[in-house]
Amino acid sequence: MPDNTDHESRITNYELRFTFYVSRSTLYALLALPLLFLIIFYFYPLGAIFRVSLTWDGEPAPDALLARLFGPATLRTLGFTAGQAALSTALTLLLGLPGAYVFARYDFPGKRLLNALTTVPFVLPTVVVAAAFTAVLGPRSPLNTALMNTLGLARPPLDLRYTLGAILLAHVFYNYTLVLRIVGSFWANLDPHLEQAARTLGASPWRAFIAVTLPLLLPALAAASLLVFIFCFTSFGVILILGGPRFATLEVAIYRQTIDMGNLPLAAGLSFIQILCTLGLTVVYTRLQGRLTRPLDLHPRWITQRKPRTAGEIAFVLANVGLGAALLGLPLVTLAIRSFDAGLRYYTALFENPRGSIFYVPPVAAVGNSVRFALGTMALALLLGMLTATALYRRRQGWLLDALFMLPLGTSAVTLGLGYLLAMARPPLNLRGTPALIIFGHTLVALPFVVRNVMPALQSIRPSLREAAATLGAPPARVFAEVDLPIVWRALAVGGVFAFTVSMGEFGATSMIARPELPTIPIAIYRFLSQAGALNYGQALAMSTLLMAVCVIGFIAIESLRPPGSEW
Repeated sequence: MPDNTDHESRITNYELRFTFYVSRSTLYALLALPLLFLIIFYFYPLGAIFRVSLTWDGEPAPDALLARLFGPATLRTLGFTAGQAALSTALTLLLGLPGAYVFARYDFPGKRLLNALTTVPFVLPTVVVAAAFTAVLGPRSPLNTALMNTLGLARPPLDLRYTLGAILLAHVFYNYTLVLRIVGSFWANLDPHLEQAARTLGASPWRAFIAVTLPLLLPALAAASLLVFIFCFTSFGVILILGGPRFATLEVAIYRQTIDMGNLPLAAGLSFIQILCTLGLTVVYTRLQGRLTRPLDLHPRWITQRKPRTAGEIAFVLANVGLGAALLGLPLVTLAIRSFDAGLRYYTALFENPRGSIFYVPPVAAVGNSVRFALGTMALALLLGMLTATALYRRRQGWLLDALFMLPLGTSAVTLGLGYLLAMARPPLNLRGTPALIIFGHTLVALPFVVRNVMPALQSIRPSLREAAATLGAPPARVFAEVDLPIVWRALAVGGVFAFTVSMGEFGATSMIARPELPTIPIAIYRFLSQAGALNYGQALAMSTLLMAVCVIGFIAIESLRPPGSEW
């Protein structure tokens, strides 16, 4: 009988060398480029903000920073920022929890498509959302027109522009999908028999939910609440357009101090406050996750979900689907319909140069700029995201690195734009006003989405597949090309679509660093909304509709590419 001891020993030693090679040498090579990118285009601009926030008239003045931190105007702005974020979060949870239950516990026709469409508002640029809500809530909305004709009124009875109500509704529109995805996905895997057991012991449905289900949902509720609060706390375009001059968050104040008043030290001081606040919120989020997360016996969805049977269940599902459709669909459908108020006139005007000026940039040029920036962002984000995800997967206990690469997701886009203005204006990084800087800024925002999509796909690969390839003599690069890549390509495609749509809709940072002759679609929409005249408003609606169509197509593609059961 042949002795296989030496052969098995050689295989074991090879696997050990392979594992060491991947976890040590290759790990550092994989992380080198993403870390360098993060240092240059994230930490370096934030450092410039911190440096400028401590100066006044070019001289060190920490006392001036303290005065800005505790001044009445700053405290009022901070109070409104936190207050509207808290109200928006509470309203989003109130409207989103019933929908999360429906998507978690019931299976019904069209659910997959609805799941994709509910995600579209989350990546729409704020200027599109503002245009949509202006079309629904403004004085020339179909509702106001109908009421004026019916009641014989001379003025529109409903005009929610420049009100807190419009801001809250727009934030719910944006973040409704976070509650559906985070809470609904967690809820869908909880054992329904736990609540049923409480019911058989005499508990009412409400009592069973409070005593059994709610404590189990607390980690997901805490995560969703913190994320919604952070996104509302850093809100920019919604406040800038729907809030008008009456309301200003820290984000809007930073923009106005930078663009309108040119007061960079004060803008840097406000940015420093916002960085501290978002960092504190992130710490609270981490602590809550650590305290509330508990081991659970999760079940697959084919066990926990069923079709609605009784008339009450069918009515409940239809009511929540109708509420979601009205809340998310009505503004977008109204926006698209109103873009055709003058037939195709608003669309054809996008190609015209009415004054015949050689300095005029036709609006359609913004479409070309956005597509070029989005393609560059997608390519760079996929490269950096794949390197990062591979390194994080290979690295045991890489939670710190994981958190490091997620930081840009919770950082204000306007703050990043200000950091680029301060840090990228002199050699060796004199990139201010260049198209490359826009691509780098968009990539920073899109990178976490790519990493979050690729990581689960890498973790799903059975180690025995890689070990078999390594045993047959394949080097690590070939193992990746022939084992990993064929499995993760769908996740890469999803990440690429995410990066493309995020870049197409990015407004905050781009509004501060893009040159006037290189507008993107969101910037062009904001310019149209800022100018008087029906034609300008119509062109804003037309461009918003085009961008909305790109997002819808992108997320339908994401749902078709996404592996079954996966979530973003």
